[in-house]
Amino acid sequence: MKRTSLHGLHLSLGGKMVEFAGYEMPVQYPDGVLKEHLWTRAKAGLFDVSHMGQAFLTTTRLAQGSDAAHADISDAIETLLPGEIRKLKKGGMRYSALLNAEGGIMDDLMVTRPLHDDLQGMLFLVVNAACKDQDFAHIRNSLADRANLKIADDRSLLALQGPASARVLDAIVPGTAKQTFMTMAPYDWAGAYLIVSRCGYTGEDGFEVSVPSSHAEKLAKAMLAHPDVAPIGLGARDSLRLEAGLCLYGHDIDATTSPVEGNIAFALGKRRKEEANFPGAKRILSELANGPKRLRVGLKPDGRAPAREGAEIVGMNGERIGIVTSGGFGPTVDGPVAMGYVDHAHSKTGTAVQLMVRGKPLAARVVDMPFVPHTYYRG
Repeated sequence: MKRTSLHGLHLSLGGKMVEFAGYEMPVQYPDGVLKEHLWTRAKAGLFDVSHMGQAFLTTTRLAQGSDAAHADISDAIETLLPGEIRKLKKGGMRYSALLNAEGGIMDDLMVTRPLHDDLQGMLFLVVNAACKDQDFAHIRNSLADRANLKIADDRSLLALQGPASARVLDAIVPGTAKQTFMTMAPYDWAGAYLIVSRCGYTGEDGFEVSVPSSHAEKLAKAMLAHPDVAPIGLGARDSLRLEAGLCLYGHDIDATTSPVEGNIAFALGKRRKEEANFPGAKRILSELANGPKRLRVGLKPDGRAPAREGAEIVGMNGERIGIVTSGGFGPTVDGPVAMGYVDHAHSKTGTAVQLMVRGKPLAARVVDMPFVPHTYYRG
């Protein structure tokens, strides 16, 4: 298994290591998943997400440093995804999805336009760990005649999440607290070039910090020195993102799922829909106009028993209408929560359904997501 630059730190902190996406990663620390989850909601949790893929995509057709160069690299990547990248402001970020020819989601990703003028014509990409090799190969091969992809495998990625995160990070890297949600800015810290994005995958205010791997442990220790910061493992990361109603690739969305089915149609740019020139546009626009056959929805069991991934969803007459893709106990809501796909006819909020748990029907209902309100900082 591969290891991140913080592997030794995880062991010193008592991290329980497991395999995830080919990496040895901490699933939890001695306090356990429940306490780590609640700590992040109340204070600030530090996550090692260095296993994710980071890369810089640069136009090869124009010199960097102009709006024209940004338009050129945007036009290039827009051939692979349905997001509005050309319209991004300097330092702006966009959540989007790489699509296959059928409109299925190959991966979801973050695309960022650099802040500085001299870097216009470049985009910073962050993709999921399990998909990064195929993502980068797809991007490189598809855009070989117009863009250069440089994989940033010499950089680590730290996520600091929770209501205390801005105060903590600003004390270490002054100026970061001024950033708003879905913006990026570069900083020099102890001689290291940091790329700080105000975003995350917990539903809380927070940051993701791209740092040279040579400085990652030093930065992590600086964060952990604050009494409001605790190390958080993959277990709590999963329960936090579930409560926030956020997808886990390979579970809640995959190569057969369209953005409309996955209930992430917000990732489709207005201009892109009008132009209809992204992969799978015919299918996706048809689903937008007529409704998809199935839809990802939130599910709230009536009792205390959780429904896990793979549990069948049945209608009140016993007919199979869908399947649970993520589920478990939500510490913040103090009860079970789940998400999954149901036939479109059963996707209306409030619809009564049953979840098959150990062969027995568990009463539940379709609910709006997120289960816990997002607290992103928008200024």
